[in-house]
Amino acid sequence: MTKRKVYTLIDPEKCIGCGLCVSVCPSGTISMEGDKAVVTGDRSLACGHCVAVCPVDAVQVTALSEATLAFMNFSLDRRWLPPGEFDTAALARLMASRRSCRNFKDRPVERTFLDDLARIGVTAPSATNSQVWTFTLLSSRETLLDLGERVLRFYRGLNRMAESPVLRSLLKIMGKNALDTYYREYYGTVKEAIADWEQRLKDRLFHGATAAIVVGSRPGGMSPREDAFLAIQNILLAAHAMGLGSCLIGFVVEAMKRDRSIQRSLGIPDEEMVHGVIALGYADERYQKIVGRKGFVKRYV
Repeated sequence: MTKRKVYTLIDPEKCIGCGLCVSVCPSGTISMEGDKAVVTGDRSLACGHCVAVCPVDAVQVTALSEATLAFMNFSLDRRWLPPGEFDTAALARLMASRRSCRNFKDRPVERTFLDDLARIGVTAPSATNSQVWTFTLLSSRETLLDLGERVLRFYRGLNRMAESPVLRSLLKIMGKNALDTYYREYYGTVKEAIADWEQRLKDRLFHGATAAIVVGSRPGGMSPREDAFLAIQNILLAAHAMGLGSCLIGFVVEAMKRDRSIQRSLGIPDEEMVHGVIALGYADERYQKIVGRKGFVKRYV
């Protein structure tokens, strides 16, 4: 287990010796000494289980910030919701109703919404509670247009390379098939999108969205990509609940991975990895019903 600084404090005057904090601690940070819980371990995940379980508010984890639960557009009921006490049908309806939006209204997204979405993102789990997420909030259409031009500049260059059959063949001989795969699967679509952007002022990258959130990670996480997508799912569902449309934009992520100057233009340092870009805005779409998904593999073992 990763060794991290211990930020746990226990008030002996408040502690009633119930031992609940000891039973839920995943790191062995807390032990019972006599009739009191005490901090005895030298490592901690700073997960906050001990704080959440204590019936008398005797425990603190100073690494945790109460500000992450201070939302701007709604008040959070701080009472813990036990398993089985939420409407499963309502949750499934929310999940199935959220769709990728590719038609947005020309209406800005309030910055407070973006701030709240980032806070909702960090309620997701992360491997060993590393919580190394980063959220870069793009709050204007102009910022997205500038980013879009940088991304399409990258793809213009990539398309020029892909147009060369000699280069594609040479790379295949060297065991590098990525450029040939790109040419077969994406080149034509990207070429059309670039033409739409340049000649018809049609945005096929962000689909007219007026805001976006770039979800990344700082160094140090065990599973940063998986952690990022857990946070992204939180954001996608919350955006729908808040009245916003959303769409994941994979082409931007790929461009940022291969040209770090693009993420630097947003103030994201090189040591951070970008895992997802969520386009956001007020949807200019309205659906009538929930539809199914493709069939999937299911097995019991």
